[in-house]
Amino acid sequence: MARVVVDVMLKPEILDPQGQAVANALPRLGVTDVSSVRIGRRIEIEFDGEPDLDRAREIADKLLANPVIEDYQVRVVAAAEVA
Repeated sequence: MARVVVDVMLKPEILDPQGQAVANALPRLGVTDVSSVRIGRRIEIEFDGEPDLDRAREIADKLLANPVIEDYQVRVVAAAEVA
């Protein structure tokens, strides 16, 4: 079984209020050396047989990400890399 990971993040020019909330909370935990936090999503797709990166990109573009405000990366991962 082949696994493809799609990482979806807001584009850099889009404000990330969830990331800002996390960044603002870090000093209360004693973490003062973090200047920025961005929150995203990780989606794992399992294919029967060989991974189809073109199909995974199509799925990401049409269903998993909003290309107007989000960027995404598609990559194949080995079984040992899956957490």
